[in-house]
Amino acid sequence: MDNNKIVVFDTTLRDGEQSPGCSMNTEEKIKVAKQLEKLGVDVIEAGFAAASPGDFDAVSRIAEQVEKSSICSLSRAVENDIKQAALAVQKAKMHRIHTFIATSPIHMKYKLKMSEEEVIKRAIHAVEYAKTFVDDVEFSLEDAGRSEISFMKEVMDAVISAGATTINLPDTVGYRLPTELGAMVKELTDFANNRAIISVHNHNDLGLATANTLSAVANGARQIEVTINGLGERAGNSALEESVMAIKTRGDAFGGVYTDINTKEIYATSRLVATITGVEPQQNKAIVGKNAFAHESGIHQDGVLKHQETYEIMKPEDVGVIKDSTLILGKHSGRAAFRDKITTLGFDSVSNEELNSAFEKFKILADKKKEVTDDDIRMLITDESLNQDKIFELVGLQISDCSNGVPTAAVSIKHNDGTMTDANIGNGTMDAIFKTIDRLTGYNGELQSYNVTSVTEGKDALAKVTTRVVFDETSPSFVGHGLSVDTMLATANAYVSALNSYLSQKERLAKKTEHQV
Repeated sequence: MDNNKIVVFDTTLRDGEQSPGCSMNTEEKIKVAKQLEKLGVDVIEAGFAAASPGDFDAVSRIAEQVEKSSICSLSRAVENDIKQAALAVQKAKMHRIHTFIATSPIHMKYKLKMSEEEVIKRAIHAVEYAKTFVDDVEFSLEDAGRSEISFMKEVMDAVISAGATTINLPDTVGYRLPTELGAMVKELTDFANNRAIISVHNHNDLGLATANTLSAVANGARQIEVTINGLGERAGNSALEESVMAIKTRGDAFGGVYTDINTKEIYATSRLVATITGVEPQQNKAIVGKNAFAHESGIHQDGVLKHQETYEIMKPEDVGVIKDSTLILGKHSGRAAFRDKITTLGFDSVSNEELNSAFEKFKILADKKKEVTDDDIRMLITDESLNQDKIFELVGLQISDCSNGVPTAAVSIKHNDGTMTDANIGNGTMDAIFKTIDRLTGYNGELQSYNVTSVTEGKDALAKVTTRVVFDETSPSFVGHGLSVDTMLATANAYVSALNSYLSQKERLAKKTEHQV
C-alpha cells in the first residue's frame, strides 16, 4: 500500500445517522451512498446490518449498487452480528466487516462486565469468524481514547494475528487533546509496524474532532473515519470536508500525504445530506457553510478583489461551490437549456423521467418567480429524486383561516388512478391539513419535527419544508420533503412524502420477508 495515501472511511450512513433527527430511509441512504461513491470515498460504512431489518435492507441494497467504494457493515463482537454484516455486504464488489469491543477500564467494568482476558478472547474470535466471510476485517478498540496503552497493544497484537487488516482507535467520547491523541497514535503505529493500517474515529464533544484527526494523520494514521457535515452521536464526528481540505490545502505540513477524494463534489454531497436529513450546517461552518466564502468586511472585500489569495486559502470552485452562471433561466427557457444547466451544476446522472418532471416544476416556478437561481434548480432536482415513491400524491390544497375563525383545509389526493377529496378543521392551518390527509389516506401520523427554510432570498423564495413523522409505534420516524413558493403547500407535500416513504419501506420489507419464507 502507498504509505502516503489516506484511506477515507465515511460513516455518515451509520454514525452520522445516529444523530437525533437524522435517520434516513433505504432509498435516501442509497442516494447518499451513490454520491459518496462519486465523491471518491474509499470505504462506505453503510450501516449496522444486525440492528434492524431496515438497516440490513439498506446495507445489502447499497452493496448491490455501489461499485467503486468498499461497502462496510458495523457489528459487535458477536457471531450473529458478524453473520448479518457478512450477508448484507456479500454482493458488493469490495466489502469489509467492521467489528469492535470496548477496551477502556470504565467500559469493561461497567458495560461489558468482562475481564481483560475475556475481552481479548472475544476480540480474537470475532476477527477469526469475520475472516471466514471476508478478507478485509477492521477491528475497533472502542473508547481507545480512555484505554491503557499496554492493554491496547495486547489486543492489537492478538487481533492482527487473527487477521485484522485495519485497527481503529476511536476517541469514542471526544476526550483527548490533539497532542495526547497524536502521541497515542504514534506509539501504536510504531507498535503495529506496518502489520495493519491504523485508523482513527474522533468525536467532537470538545470541538477537537478534526484537530485530533489531523494530529493522528501527522503521527502515522492512514485511515480517517469521518462524516459529511460532521454529523454523528452527540456533538458529531470529524467532518470529512474539513479533514480532507486541510490535508489538501496544507499538504506541506503532512509530509506529502493525500486522499483520492474528488473535492469538487464536496459541496454537492453536503447539500444532499443536509436536504435529506433536514439538518443544515451552521452558516459559518468551515468549507460548506453558507458564509464559508463570504466577505463582508470592506478590507477583506478590497483584498479579494485585488488578489483572491489575500483572504481565501482555497477557491470556492475547489469544493464545488459554483457562483450563479451567466446562463439565466426563466419561463421562456427550453428543455435543452435546462438540461445544460443541471449538467453544469453536477447532476449528470438524472434520468429522463426525473428531468421531465423537474422541468415541469421549473416552468411552474418560473411563472411565479422573476428569476430562477442555481440554488432553486439544485433544490428542484434534489426534491424530485427524493420523492419518487408516489403512492399518494397531493393534487389540490385549499386552506382558510383568520384571527377569529376556524382553520380549515380541503385536500385532494391521487391514489390508484383515482382522486379523493375531503376537508377538516384543526387547531391551526397545519393541523387541519394533517388531519385531512390522515382521514383521506387512513394513516394517522404523529409529527415529531417540522423545519422550514428559504432556498434563496426574497419574498418569492422557494420554501423547503422537512417533516419527521411517525406512523407506527414499532417503526422509526420517516422524513418527508416538500418544496414550493407556498409554504403551506410545501408543508402538505412534505407530510405526504413522509407517508410515502413509510409505506414504501413497509412494502419492501414485507416482500423481502415473504420471499425469504
